[in-house]
Amino acid sequence: MRLPKIVTTLQDYSLRLFLADLAAGVTVAMVALPLSLAIAIASGADPAKGLVTAIVGGFFISLLGGSRVQVGGPTGAFIVVVYGVIADHGYDGLVLATFMAGLILLLAGFFRIGSLIRYVPEPVVNGFTIGIAVIIASSQIKDFFGLRLAEVPADFLDKLPALWSARDTASPAACGIAVTTLVLIVALRRLFPRFPGLIVAVGAASLAVAFAALPVETIASRFGALPNTLPLPALPDISTDRIIELFPSALVIAFLAGVESLLSAMVADRMIEGKHRPNAEMLAQGSANVASSLFGGLPATGAIARTATNIRAGGKTPVAGLVHAVTILLVMLVAAPLAGYLALPAMAALLVLTAWGMSEPHKWKSYLSEPIADRLLLATTLILTVLVDLTVAIGVGVAIGLALRMRDRGKPPDDWSMPDR
Repeated sequence: MRLPKIVTTLQDYSLRLFLADLAAGVTVAMVALPLSLAIAIASGADPAKGLVTAIVGGFFISLLGGSRVQVGGPTGAFIVVVYGVIADHGYDGLVLATFMAGLILLLAGFFRIGSLIRYVPEPVVNGFTIGIAVIIASSQIKDFFGLRLAEVPADFLDKLPALWSARDTASPAACGIAVTTLVLIVALRRLFPRFPGLIVAVGAASLAVAFAALPVETIASRFGALPNTLPLPALPDISTDRIIELFPSALVIAFLAGVESLLSAMVADRMIEGKHRPNAEMLAQGSANVASSLFGGLPATGAIARTATNIRAGGKTPVAGLVHAVTILLVMLVAAPLAGYLALPAMAALLVLTAWGMSEPHKWKSYLSEPIADRLLLATTLILTVLVDLTVAIGVGVAIGLALRMRDRGKPPDDWSMPDR
């Protein structure tokens, strides 16, 4: 079924539900705001692009999605691929790749193949997720410690020696702000799990930088003032050569968006004892990425952390996700200059914690009890993600995983049973 959840959930909508969705949407927006800025910066894009993606992409994911509580926007999983596309093809190349990925997802939803993504072997998903987390964390070392380094190499094996060689330039002030932000986020999550501690921690650390005049970089000092309006929509520059050149990147973006959104929807199903519509979700992801690209934004997908926050804050229907997008838009229109004071070490600390959460450390022990083939598949995907390329890692991991399944079950893919996640 491809009908958006909002159509059915609004049939018996009430003021009580709206008030619950309003409170949850504002709460999620306070979590998504600093995270969207940090993800854009780590991706090599202008921080404002993160806000645009959260507003436009998040709005369409909630409006057209197949989950009652899914909240979307830019996510950490895209940092690696976005950074690579921008480095190789420029930001205009990323916009076109995102546009193409959106069209691919729309086709996937139209032909009802959204559920097929769930057949990707779980060790592959776990392997590239941990690999992405490693890359994200390593990319934040420079800002976390305030290292003076003109350019950080993109290759992981080149990056570590370069960072180590700059260790003598570390800034005690930057490191202190980063550590303080880490401690505050963890403490607030444990003491007040329903409270938007991310914005409080990042905001408090940034206020300390401003009032104490600490020698710490901020968003404004590095990138200039943030815009206080949405850009006008425009089609990306399209040519045959450019489409062929960017098609592999578009496939990776579409694959990541599909996998992450459906994983997030499945997590949400377990939390609310509900059931999402995978093909409607694919159509929503496609629409969100087409719309985000038209506004010059980043790739968007359903976000597990923001969706879980929405549920814990009392969100009941897709209206909460719409409120989240509108709230970020209002903040952008009214308080964009204030966001320029956010300290980059605080943002780095936020992304380090995001990477830690992505890697799901509570599952590491269970991985060791998996069959040897699954462990090797996870390790292979992880190593290829970190040391080679995400596209290669996914391609090799999926091919090996599907071959192992066919060997073990002795029957074609059409007869597979759905994996229990």
